[in-house]
Amino acid sequence: TTITISSNHWMMAWTGLEINTLAILPLISKPHHPRAIEAATKYFLVQAAASTLLLFSCTTNALFTGQWDITQLTHPISCLLLTTAISMKLGLVPFHFWFPEVLQGSPLTTGLLLATAMKFPPITLFLLTSPSLNYTLLTIMAIASAALGGWAGLNQTQIRKILAFSSISHLGWMTIIIIYNPKLTLITFYLYCMMTAAIFLTLKTTKSLKLSSIMAAWTKIPSLNAILMLALLSLAGLPPLTGFLPKWLIIQELTKQEMTSTATIIALLSLLGLFFYLRLAYCATITLPPNSTNYMKQWQTNKPVNTLTTTFITLTITLLPLSPMIFSIF
Repeated sequence: TTITISSNHWMMAWTGLEINTLAILPLISKPHHPRAIEAATKYFLVQAAASTLLLFSCTTNALFTGQWDITQLTHPISCLLLTTAISMKLGLVPFHFWFPEVLQGSPLTTGLLLATAMKFPPITLFLLTSPSLNYTLLTIMAIASAALGGWAGLNQTQIRKILAFSSISHLGWMTIIIIYNPKLTLITFYLYCMMTAAIFLTLKTTKSLKLSSIMAAWTKIPSLNAILMLALLSLAGLPPLTGFLPKWLIIQELTKQEMTSTATIIALLSLLGLFFYLRLAYCATITLPPNSTNYMKQWQTNKPVNTLTTTFITLTITLLPLSPMIFSIF
C-alpha cells in the first residue's frame, strides 16, 4: 500500500498494487475451505486482469506522450482504460460481481481488510489522476453502484454480503464527487473505513455471520449490540450520526456544481440502503430470540470485550463532535 500511495511513476504504482494483491491471497485462503479457495481464485483473477489493464493504460500513455508520471496521464484512450481498471479493482458496477462472493468466502478479519485497507491504493490512484479520469463513464458507474448496492442488498440474509453491497453503494458516493472535490472523497473513505471497522469487529466479537445468528447475539453483550445499531444507522447516513456528514457535504457540492438532478437521484438511491441497515439494526437490538432466558448465562460468563473493538466503536460514535474541524477544510 505504501509503495502505491507514495509513488509518482506508473511502474512503481503497478508494482505496489501487485504486492498488495499477493499479500492478501494467503489470508483469504487461510481457512482451507473450498469456499475460501474459490474466493481467493476469483480475487486473484479479477485483480490480475485489472492490473494488466492499468499497465496497458500507462504504457499506451507513454507511447503517445512519452510520460510515465502518474499526474501526466493525458491521452483519451489511456484515461478511459485507467478509469475502467481502477473501477474493476474497487468493485464499481458493472465490475462488482467478484466482491460479494470474495467477501462471503473470507473470514471476518480478512473481509474487513478487503472492504477498507485494500481499497486505499486504488482510491489514492483515483485521487492522483482525478483531472484525467473519464467523468461521463465515472458518473454512470457511480450512480449505477449506488443503485445496485442498495437494490441487491435488500434480499440478503448473509451479513458479509450485505456489507459488500454496502461497500459498493458507498463507493458510488465517493466516485461521483472525485472530479470536483477529491478531499471530500478522501474524508468519505476515512469515515466509511471507521464505521465498517466498528461493525466488522463487533460481528467478530459476537461471532455473527447471518441475520439469524445476530438475532440471538444481543443477550451475550447487550451494550456492544446497542452500539452496533448506532454504527449501522451511521453507515446508513442518518443524522445526527457521523455517516450523515459526508453524504450531506457531497450533496451540497453537487448542488454547487449545478448537478441538482444527480444529487437528487443519488440521495433517493440511498433510501434503498437504509432499508437493509434498518433491518440489520432491528435484528441486532429489537427482535427477541426464542428462549432468551437461556442466553443470560452466556452474557454473565462471557469474556471481556476486545479492547480494539471498543476503541474503534468509541471513535466511530464520538467522531461527530469533530465535524466543525472537517467543515473547516472546505
